[in-house]
Amino acid sequence: MTYDPSAQGPFRQRARRVVRPQGPPTQPLAIRGLQSRLTAEEERQVLDLILRTGDAMVATGAPVADVTAALLRLAAGFGVTRLQVDITFISIIASIDRDDDPITKVRVINLRNSDYSRLAELFDLVDEVHRGGVTLDDAQRKLDEVLAAPHPYRRWIVTLALGLMASGVALLLNGGWLVALVAAVTTIVIDRTLRALRRWGLPYLFQQVIGAGLATVVGLAALWATDRFGWSPTLLPPSLIVASGIVVLLAGLSLVGSAEDAIAGYPLTAAARTYEVVLHTIGLVVGIGVMLDLGQRAGIPLTILEPGTLNIPTTIQILSGGLIAGAWSLASYTRARTIPVVLGVGMVAAAVLLLGRQVLEIGPAGSSFLAALVVGLIAGGLSEPLKTPNLVISVCGITPLLPGLAIYNAMFRMVEGDDVVGGTGQLIAAFGIALALAAGVTLGEFLATPLRSEMDRWQRRVARRARGTRS
Repeated sequence: MTYDPSAQGPFRQRARRVVRPQGPPTQPLAIRGLQSRLTAEEERQVLDLILRTGDAMVATGAPVADVTAALLRLAAGFGVTRLQVDITFISIIASIDRDDDPITKVRVINLRNSDYSRLAELFDLVDEVHRGGVTLDDAQRKLDEVLAAPHPYRRWIVTLALGLMASGVALLLNGGWLVALVAAVTTIVIDRTLRALRRWGLPYLFQQVIGAGLATVVGLAALWATDRFGWSPTLLPPSLIVASGIVVLLAGLSLVGSAEDAIAGYPLTAAARTYEVVLHTIGLVVGIGVMLDLGQRAGIPLTILEPGTLNIPTTIQILSGGLIAGAWSLASYTRARTIPVVLGVGMVAAAVLLLGRQVLEIGPAGSSFLAALVVGLIAGGLSEPLKTPNLVISVCGITPLLPGLAIYNAMFRMVEGDDVVGGTGQLIAAFGIALALAAGVTLGEFLATPLRSEMDRWQRRVARRARGTRS
């Protein structure tokens, strides 16, 4: 593959609308060209810049194909076109093929943290370097500033955002305002607890177990209070309280990134990310199952209420979808100007989900796929005008669709009904919904690329006609 800056090809597009590089998925991606005019020491500095930038991008959960293309653009901005990049789940290897002495560097990826404002700044830096006029020293300095910059929002704002997100999930699942309030308070307590455990270095798997366990304890308390005081079962449905907390815990997993890596031809990274998602989801399952079993042993009557028996207006549910997506984008440190867009995408996702389930009656997985497909189309179409990576819009947009209630129902059936087979089937159905979401988003982003190109051509034709009219 030869890089030609004057050619009209995938690398002339912005990094946010990347045409995935094709080739053997197990081989490093290489761009062949003339040797750069940089000295060996300068090329070592370019490699250092590439590795640090790629480390920061992968750590946010960005798909490997997008990161690889961005790093190739970054190198080409300094005239380095003989570059090979090989990214795995835990490391980045970059090599410049020099005629006299090839240069290779390796960087291990350690910290993983969702900071979408930082991810957008990194893509902006790549675009700025690729356009030219940025020296290597300036690029290093700007990268230092991006990596050293604090999060745009204070941590207590993130905690409140997660609480709002949980309340939105409760309303979307047809719960009442009291359920939304209890879900919000529960999630705030879970977030503060897990934050303390992270400072102690507790592995993320056990954090998931504890978070799901805390949410289930609140659900058991609601069951006990309903039986003890004779409350109406619709007052505090425990399934919705637990499901709200589960969705918040699920939202941090790299579901979309793993699917995009697999489809783009990076099986090693996709397998590692998928294993991480499955392992951390199993942590949720274990936390729910253990606490339900303890509740049953304590004599708490386990009952479950179908959300369909409640009555929440469809408009409130759609608005709740926007609240969920907007709150998660805030919790992920998305740029402030992007949050209103994400909020609107979340409302669209919730509306399409309800349409698929209530009107088209195509089932949970089918309606989730349809909603995610729409989210992917919107993300692919708006990412370039908004100067925002696809990942930010798509991941936040599908947050209202995550199968938290399905996971709880599966574990409830296993424990309360002693039906391991039936519960396992429901658990597999929940994973099916997750796969449908990832596939829908990925397909939507793929279909959005030619649509966006056609729109660009239409805008150019309109501009030409306008100039011809004025002349």
